[in-house]
Amino acid sequence: MSDLDGGLDEPEELQPEEGSLRLVGEGDTYGPAAWEAATAAVLRKARRLRDDAPDSEVWSVLTRTTLDGIDVPPIGQPSDLDDLRTEGRPTRAGAWDIRTPLVGDDAAAVNEAALVDLDNGATSLHLDLSRSVDLSRALRGVLLDLAPVTLERPDAGQSEALARLLEDTANDPHPGSNLSADPATAEMFGHRVADDGRTPFDSFVDTVRRAQALGVLGAVVDGTALHDRGASDAQELGWTMAVGVHYLRILVEAGFTVDEAAGLIEFRYAATDEQFPTIAKLRAARRLWARVLEASGADDVAQRQHVVTSRAMMTKQDPWVNMLRGTIAAFAAGVGGADAISVIPFDERLGQPDALGRRIARNTSSLLIEEAHVAAVSDPAGGSYAVEKLTDDLAVAGWAELGRIEADGGFGEQAATGVKERVRAVAAARDAGIADRSRPLTGVSEFPNLAEVLPERAPWGRGGVRHYGWAYEDMRAEPATEKVFLATMGPIAAHTARATFATNLFAAGGVAVEAAGPTDGVEAVTAAWSGQRVVCLAGTDAAYAEWGADLVAALRAAGAAYVVLAGKPGEKTVTDVDDSCAMGVDALGFLGRIREELSR
Repeated sequence: MSDLDGGLDEPEELQPEEGSLRLVGEGDTYGPAAWEAATAAVLRKARRLRDDAPDSEVWSVLTRTTLDGIDVPPIGQPSDLDDLRTEGRPTRAGAWDIRTPLVGDDAAAVNEAALVDLDNGATSLHLDLSRSVDLSRALRGVLLDLAPVTLERPDAGQSEALARLLEDTANDPHPGSNLSADPATAEMFGHRVADDGRTPFDSFVDTVRRAQALGVLGAVVDGTALHDRGASDAQELGWTMAVGVHYLRILVEAGFTVDEAAGLIEFRYAATDEQFPTIAKLRAARRLWARVLEASGADDVAQRQHVVTSRAMMTKQDPWVNMLRGTIAAFAAGVGGADAISVIPFDERLGQPDALGRRIARNTSSLLIEEAHVAAVSDPAGGSYAVEKLTDDLAVAGWAELGRIEADGGFGEQAATGVKERVRAVAAARDAGIADRSRPLTGVSEFPNLAEVLPERAPWGRGGVRHYGWAYEDMRAEPATEKVFLATMGPIAAHTARATFATNLFAAGGVAVEAAGPTDGVEAVTAAWSGQRVVCLAGTDAAYAEWGADLVAALRAAGAAYVVLAGKPGEKTVTDVDDSCAMGVDALGFLGRIREELSR
């Protein structure tokens, strides 16, 4: 019987014996060959696989390669777990720390935002403030024994100001606060020597020792700094390991034990909207750091991770899509076991985030924790063939990057030069994928809205970020003053597919179109043309073959200077064109040529 009054009898006769429950029938078990056959049939129908190709070729067709050269198959298999190591699996129990990011140069405004965020779901603060901001004013009323505070790439003065505030706290400060000494980022990406001639590393040991005395964290190993400049996941992993090793060496030389030094360091990683690589990266980071500590003779000191949703993936155009990007990234960070997550407000690219942007950002974590119960399980991805394999592959690639840095002498100018060169190569490869739209950016390279009115935000600049969509955004910032004439051929049903493709492609580069609409022949199209210099034919291959050549001749005779074909030119379509656009085209190169023609 139930222990509750009025309860019902437990239906014991319906309970299966332990281990006897089967969720599939005898005929519902399948092996790889069955999956290959079913998948091959779909690919052949889509003309992505030859009729005479073996079914097993589906793996090579559907496998994609990451920027780190890691092959990611379409599905995982039990064999993926053979001989894999599983160190570094997430161990966080319960909800992560909702660390709200605050930016600005007005202490009073930052303070107001901080108190609102803490009253409405945020559990800690991450401050990215101008050097002139009075930190005591910005944190007035914040209970520093309850709400941890961390700093974004501070100078020694800001770390010192936070230390003084923590010392003045009536109770012991929250152990999650961090004086956030980050000299490696300053050395890597440029810094100014302080008025007293001290460099960022000169104050590093003192800051960490001050943190130890206060019972808080002292240093940050910031992988987001490299990510913001275009680094791949493995490069971010290798870099953070190299910096972490360098910090350990400095602190141990200064008298700390390895365990003490490791316990005073927090790692900061970027989370993107590629959820599986993000999950695997955070899991791989723990595995790598565990290996570093093992080699250093330390006990098992857990790596503390603060994860920030990627600023590089954020877009200025159609900023509302940033909410989706941030949600996916925060989900991946939570599944990956992040201890603290900062969701960048969707409107940060436009300037200083407002109350709506901050509310959506903090509520993203609250909903994932309270409604989706993402934090209810310590390692939701554990045992997933695909995630475990990707974790292993990223750990190996990250360790190899660490090896390259160590071979260059470890953290220092020579290693930094090599890291920057490798990051530039990865950024160029990513740019190429964004250019041909094999790496689509919704609202930027795909489905752009030329008529959108962007929300207005107070000015706030943040440098050092190489945004993925920068090339398209530069074009959109200065829209073309002339339109392209869209020579739609035939009824709407016939031309709409290519007309829509071309319209979106032109819009991605800030170029508007003026369409002819439904037409039934050359005269109808030329009658709709109103003198535009550039024209683009949009119709079916059958229409191109039937009257495309005549239409091109008529438009040129009327004065059109540059003719584009939506599709691939050829004997069965149209040959007498100046340019063409189809799936896989170098969109940025194409748009550059179109804008040049329009400006003549």
